[in-house]
Amino acid sequence: MSRVGRNPIAIPSGVTVTMNNNICTVTGPKGTLTREINPKIEVKVENNQVLVLNNNTETQYRAYHGLYRQLIANMVEGVSKGYERSLNVNGVGYKVTQQGKDLVLNIGLSHPVTIKAIEGIELSCDKTVITIKGINKELVGQFAAKVRDIKPVEPYHAYGISYTDEVIVRKEVKSGKK
Repeated sequence: MSRVGRNPIAIPSGVTVTMNNNICTVTGPKGTLTREINPKIEVKVENNQVLVLNNNTETQYRAYHGLYRQLIANMVEGVSKGYERSLNVNGVGYKVTQQGKDLVLNIGLSHPVTIKAIEGIELSCDKTVITIKGINKELVGQFAAKVRDIKPVEPYHAYGISYTDEVIVRKEVKSGKK
């Protein structure tokens, strides 16, 4: 039995979790999320808690047990608090501006790069900080990774786009001594 899957998920006030034909729907003050659950994994909602149960002993379904428990927990946290990722833009002359819901990056390329906001994501920026907010943890993380891949950080001067909490290992420049 999964150690993660055994833990019950507490439902905060203002959040409702419903199961209907293997579709889990979580509704809260920030929005609604739905996810299809494998039919061999059982989800029960009782006493302001969500319990994820697994009656199979196959390795695959033991892994699904913990996976679906964590996915439902992320949905509950997303509709109650939301998720946020911050990115830093570092470089000489690098800047970020916002045009409507889209972002325009001037990051040392021959042209400005425009990033269109997708549904479920809210973008905001300062001159060198991009903030991505949303209720779906997967969507926020995937969008942040997509933005970061435009100009990854190079290890010599640390120019590029990095997560705010990312540790950048700097390399030493060649000394030129023989």
